[in-house]
Order: sequence, then structure tokens, then C-alpha cells
Amino acid sequence: MDNNGRLAKKPLRGESLRDYENRIATSTEPSVAVDAEKVEFCGSEVVVLRVQKNPVKPVAVKGRCYIRKGSVNVEADDVTIHKKGQGELHPAILSASRETDISAFYTDWFLSRLRQGWCEWKNPFNGEVRKVSFVKTRMIVFWSKNPKPMLGKLDEIETLGFRNFYFQFTLNDYDAERIEPNVPSVEERIDTFRRLSDKIGKERVIWRFDPLLLTDRISIDVLLERIAKIGRQLKGYTEKLVFSFIDISSYRKVQKNLAGLGCREFSADEQVLFAQGLSQLNKELGFELATCGELADLSAYGIKHNKCVDDELMMRLFHDDAELMGFIGAEYDMFDGWHIKKSRKDKGQRKACGCIVSKDIGMYNTCPHLCRYCYANYNDEVVMKNWRNRP
Repeated sequence: MDNNGRLAKKPLRGESLRDYENRIATSTEPSVAVDAEKVEFCGSEVVVLRVQKNPVKPVAVKGRCYIRKGSVNVEADDVTIHKKGQGELHPAILSASRETDISAFYTDWFLSRLRQGWCEWKNPFNGEVRKVSFVKTRMIVFWSKNPKPMLGKLDEIETLGFRNFYFQFTLNDYDAERIEPNVPSVEERIDTFRRLSDKIGKERVIWRFDPLLLTDRISIDVLLERIAKIGRQLKGYTEKLVFSFIDISSYRKVQKNLAGLGCREFSADEQVLFAQGLSQLNKELGFELATCGELADLSAYGIKHNKCVDDELMMRLFHDDAELMGFIGAEYDMFDGWHIKKSRKDKGQRKACGCIVSKDIGMYNTCPHLCRYCYANYNDEVVMKNWRNRP
């Protein structure tokens, strides 16, 4: 298009859509992430670049609910013992992190922030920077595909007073397909899983095979074979297996990242077939089975709906922490023992999510695993630039 809005019909020079996105992202400061797509316009094929504006209506976006306040967007339901939109945040529970792999790539940063007692968190939608104080933090939930770099840091984390933590450890097997191009081999990750379990206990390391996806080469039977191979080596090192079915249609970036790999979602019938096969396999493995963020009821196959930020697990493992029990609403009586009076569901999460409230301290476009299905990475070059410039 020229400056008068007329179609100039200049050639696209053979660049791919990702080339356009990368070129814009790396030549702007601060970096601007765009969505590029080809459309028909006036009889010609043109590239449209979309830059998302800040939302003006309350919206839920990947674990946080935002609402317009004056000239900025603020979190609408951040139940972390602070007044919305004002001052610093004081979370009782840290999520580290759904948005990047802190345990794999940012352990030194994380330890330095724990020593200082706070970190900064940048809202990815309006750029607002908030201080997150750890003064009231009683719990840390780690999410990682490779927590090996964190193994040597756990003793110091406990010495600093953060003794309550557990890991959501995603251990998939997509090595042959290079869908997770920068994670260590399956064998190395299994070794890390077992070492972590030996150190902190099997009840504090939850195995995730997440997400499940299908291709021409990856069938339900292949997935079950891969789960069986890993599961047999994790038997005795974890109590639970959590899984989810890939959601491609909801995320334009995921669609682009997976283009050419032939990945597709499960149909409802295929979800049931997988659940039947997993239930049969689990007679050997003996894990507690649960889905993450899935509406489908698979209870007939012994599969529950999971809470990844899990008040019941916290109550079971850390009920000697009175402040944490008070936050999650756990009570004890001589007849029923420990129980949750009322779960503090995170209303910013998806409807099917069972997580309770927490504060995620990660940042989009910072995870060098570069998993092709990831919703939190928009642009590979920006990711690597952010990682190289990490504090």
C-alpha cells in the first residue's frame, strides 16, 4: 500500500510470513510483535500485519483477567493480598512459571531475586511494571521441562526461607519430530526427573505429558507407547501423570508455529480412545491420572480434573505452615482431619482450570526451548534476543 491507501502491488521478495514478523520484531525498540497473514484484497494477495491493541473490555488472557482503569489496563482479579492496580503485589503463592522456564534458563536471576525479596513483573499487554514482593510468599510452584540447573539451588532456596515448593515437570517425547527442539534428550530428562524426585520426594514432582498431539506419524498408539516407555522409568519417582490435548484452533501463533508439521487436535472420540488406552496402561504404572484444563469428563476411565496450583496437595504436604493453610482456606477438625473449606479458584484461568490463585512472575517471549506448540513465544528471534540480554 502507498501512503494514500492505494495498492502499490510491490512484490513480496519471496519472504515468508515469519520473515516479516522477525524483521519487524528485531528492527523495533522496544520490540513490536505482529501477526502476519496473507489475504485477498482487490484481486491481489497482500500481507496484513496486525498489532494488537490493549483491550478496553474485561478479558481473560492466559491466566490473568484485565480491565480498563482510566488510561491503562490492570489486573481485574489478582487475589494476592493487594489492592488492585495500586502499589506492589504481595502474593502468597508464586508461579514460576507458566510463561517461561525459569528453572532451565533463569535460575541465577531467580535466586538473586529471592535474596533481594522481590522482583519486577511487566504486564505484557500494557507494559506496566509492578513490583512483586515475596514478604508474604509461602509457596512456590515450579513449571519446567528441564529443571536440571535448579537441582543445585534448592538447598539455598530452602535456606532463604522458601521451604514449600513442588514441581510440574513436563516430560514429553517428541524428540524424533523436533517439536521441542531445544529440550535435552528424553533419557537426560528422565535422569533429571529421578534425581529431583530423590532429592525432594516423589509427591513433589508431578509428571506432565503435555500437550498430546496427533500427526500422520504420531497416532494414539504411538503416544501410549511413548508414555509407557517413560512411565516405566518414572515408576516410584512420581505419584501423578497429568496430560492435556493440544488446542491449536484457539491460537493463531500456534497454528503458524506448527504449520508444515501436520499436527492436529484430538476429536472427542479420539480423546475417549486415548483415555481408554491410558487407563489400561495405568494398571501397570499405577499413577494418579488427571487432565489439565480439559472440559471432557473422563472419570469413567479413572481420570480426574487436575489442579496444577493445587491447594489439596499443599494442604497434604505443608499443613504445618499456618499462614499457608490460612491463605488456602484449610482447616482441621478431629472428625474430618484436614480439609479445604472453600477453594480460592483462580478466576483468571480458563473455565476448566482447577488452579487456585497465584502470581506468575514469568514473561512472554523468553523461553529458548522454542517448543512449536507454545502460546507464550510469539517470535523466535525476539526470544533469543531476550535470553541473550537476560539480567
